[in-house]
Formats: sequence, structure tokens, C-alpha cells
Amino acid sequence: MAKPIINIDDVKGLPFGPKDGSETFGAKMFAPVAQALGLGDLGISVTVVEPGKRAFPYHNHLAVDEAFVILSGQGVYRFGGQEYPVRPGDICAAPRGGQDRAHQLINTGTEELKYLGLSTRSDPDVVEYPDSAKFAVTAIAPGKNWLSAHLRQVHRREDGLDYWDGEET
Repeated sequence: MAKPIINIDDVKGLPFGPKDGSETFGAKMFAPVAQALGLGDLGISVTVVEPGKRAFPYHNHLAVDEAFVILSGQGVYRFGGQEYPVRPGDICAAPRGGQDRAHQLINTGTEELKYLGLSTRSDPDVVEYPDSAKFAVTAIAPGKNWLSAHLRQVHRREDGLDYWDGEET
């Protein structure tokens, strides 16, 4: 078994966001913490978001429950069409479900927003992005974690094929 304790200072942080930079998105991800601790069915990450930015697009999971614990900084939690101010000590729920459970943390402060993300590891998962009308299908296995998923496809509904497309009928 892996050592049952890890300090975030011992986990390598990686830039996370669009490759060419962005006015909207900008963060550093410290993940996968759970894997380093030997936890197979729990996802754990630490995310540090730059002032005025967000780490992820507004989204909802159809198979994964998430929770976020605000460690430092201030921001807004978008959830199901509402906005809630957040500060250190707040715990934000993001249960799996439809777009009424879409969520996103935004750093509205002047210092970094740091939060702990906890999630179930249901594999595969379907993620909807209400702001951009996209959806993603992600299958981790046999990859190590969601950052190196075995399969990740992002589409818009209108790009879809008929169920019988390419099949002999």
C-alpha cells in the first residue's frame, strides 16, 4: 500500500487550461492525489485558480458526484443557474445529474482560489457543457486517471450520427 499521508507540497502542480492561454481559464492542478494514496475509487485533486479566472467550463456529470472544499481565496460557485459566494471552509456539492446540477468555481478575488476536489470514480462518464452546448464521453480505463483518459471525445449533439450509420441494414 502507498504511504497513507501526502502533503500537497509534495505533489507536482501542472498548468491547466487552454494551451494558448486564455482570458477566462487559468489554473494549476495538483493531481492525482488519490492515486498517490492508493485510493482506487475516490478522486482527489487540489486546484489553484488565478484571480479573475476559472479552471473548468460550466459542466455537469451524469455518472460522477463531486464536492469542493474551499481552502483559501474567494470566489463564486455557479450551480444550477444560481451563483453563491464562497470563502475558506465552504464545502460545495456537485451531485451527478442533469444540467440543473451544472457547476463551476470562479475566482472573483485578488488572490489565488485554492480548493480540494473530491469525486467518485464512475467510469465511463458523460459530461455536459451547457454554456457551449457540448458533451464529452470519457472512459478512464485502462488509463491512469481522467487527465490521461483512455478515451475522451467531445461533440455537439448536431454532430451525432444515426445509430445505424455505417452498419449493414
